[in-house]
Amino acid sequence: MEDQDGMEQAEHDLLADLRRARRSFRLQDMDESAAAACLTPGQRIADAVASVMGSWSFIIVQSAILVVWIGANLVSAIRGWDPYPFILLNLALSFQAAYAAPVIMMSQNRQQDIDRKAAENDYRINVKAELEIELLHEKIDQLREREVLKLTEAVRMLTELLEQSASGAREADAEGGRRS
Repeated sequence: MEDQDGMEQAEHDLLADLRRARRSFRLQDMDESAAAACLTPGQRIADAVASVMGSWSFIIVQSAILVVWIGANLVSAIRGWDPYPFILLNLALSFQAAYAAPVIMMSQNRQQDIDRKAAENDYRINVKAELEIELLHEKIDQLREREVLKLTEAVRMLTELLEQSASGAREADAEGGRRS
């Protein structure tokens, strides 16, 4: 029941199923430039704030500013604009944290959405790979079945030849024994 390509109907069915599965599992484009082009101004600002505030340069600069602020107010304790316990500094840092935290959370939420889409894309790739592997297993199993059938047929033919050869040798021995 093989066609001109030497493929059985089961192989054609498997290939057709695989092609349908491939079409249904189209990969989503993960083009970063296209994703960045459709960002709103608020998303761009959130990303910029998160990238600046999440860097070592920001931590170093802010630490330097804090040291200068505290040092200037301790050295000039008599005329300092924010004497110990640095209430103005606490107010400034609280103000910074109150605005920075939500902006950073917005950027993290957007990045989480991007990561979720990437995970979905990875899942689709894994499903496609699984389908490919299943198809290869089916083909190998079919090839193995064919080889077993061919080997079984070859063994049967060799057995028949051996039996014919053995019966021919017995007949030759029997004829040689009658002549003597």
